[in-house]
Amino acid sequence: MRHHKFRHIAAAGAIAVIAAVPLAACGDPSVLPRPAQAAENETSAAPSRMPSTAPSAARAENPEPGVARKPAGQRPVKTRTVKPATTGSHPSKPPPRPAGTCYGAVRHDLDLHNTVLDLVKSMCFHAGGVLRLQGIGPGLVTAAPASLVSQSYEAGVVDLRFVRPGTVTVSIPQGEQTYTITVVVVS
Repeated sequence: MRHHKFRHIAAAGAIAVIAAVPLAACGDPSVLPRPAQAAENETSAAPSRMPSTAPSAARAENPEPGVARKPAGQRPVKTRTVKPATTGSHPSKPPPRPAGTCYGAVRHDLDLHNTVLDLVKSMCFHAGGVLRLQGIGPGLVTAAPASLVSQSYEAGVVDLRFVRPGTVTVSIPQGEQTYTITVVVVS
């Protein structure tokens, strides 16, 4: 029975505190109004006020209700606008891919007639990604190790599907030179 009374007293006290806290906060004169209310108070009081040339000490310590003071020691925040960089004379050219990014498990096409293979040294795919080489004959492209790649050929197109994580070396012959692309496959 003793615990039962204690619970009722504790519950009643908690309810009283919960009810009193919002009322105490609203009635406290040191609480400043919201910015919208302060602006309304300033605009409604502005025409009736006479401008003074010297601020009084009492006014600085006790501002009028609805007027917010700037806290001492705060400096104004300096901001600056940054303009986006222009790409120069080729606005339709996409921005270069940042180093260290991987293609997802998507198909990436390389048209071997229009691609400078000297510039393509390495690539990165997620497992399941496909490197499609267009414009090459059958049996010319090699990928090692073969256990990481599923390779198919049809109508001048070689599809290299990367099935497991690892590093694959793709060799592409063109003319008298063989180009090598190192493909990193991640899971």
